[in-house]
Amino acid sequence: GIEKSYRTRHGLRPIIKPTNLIFYRGANTAVLGMNGAGKSTLLRLIGGVERPDKGEVIKDVKVSSPMGIGSGYSGNLTGAENLKFICRLFELDLEETTDFVRDFAELGPYFYEPTSTYSSGMRSRLNFAISMSIDFQVYLIDEGLSAGDASFRRKCQDAFARRKSRSDLIMTSHNMSTIRDFCTTAVVIDEGQVVPFQDLDAAEDYYMEIVARRMAQ
Repeated sequence: GIEKSYRTRHGLRPIIKPTNLIFYRGANTAVLGMNGAGKSTLLRLIGGVERPDKGEVIKDVKVSSPMGIGSGYSGNLTGAENLKFICRLFELDLEETTDFVRDFAELGPYFYEPTSTYSSGMRSRLNFAISMSIDFQVYLIDEGLSAGDASFRRKCQDAFARRKSRSDLIMTSHNMSTIRDFCTTAVVIDEGQVVPFQDLDAAEDYYMEIVARRMAQ
């Protein structure tokens, strides 16, 4: 299984304890857990942004990097310039992709301004739009939808629905309404243990037990 720890002033802190986990195609999976439980770490491991200390993440599909509020591009470049770089990297048609991203992100003239001037919501919109312009088989979403309004969430939901036959989601969110809009299965992380659930209700019950236990401490 995979393991991941981070070094702190008090020594190594295990974030993901030895875990064997399989994400099956055709299921959209929520990653639930308290703040600091390791949700973002798990997505970074799956996306290849970080490597596990032990074990190996095996992928036989095209997986996105985690999309979210903290995800970003070069702040010195405009949204359009960042997109141009991505198009070269993934060999995408620049004109067609620009039209899609500009329409999806709805940034108006800010699309041609440096991304360092963007709000977190604007960065999230650009990040989502660029990711959705690339045909991944699995999309990783790290709290990104919390930055969007209801209209933007609906646009994302519609975009994912059109990809449902060929793409899956693995996402984190503290908003169970958002989770239920997108996901059918879940894993819950608690003190480094990653527990899979095929039933979303059972996962939510387990997660709420963890929340109640922490609040009682």
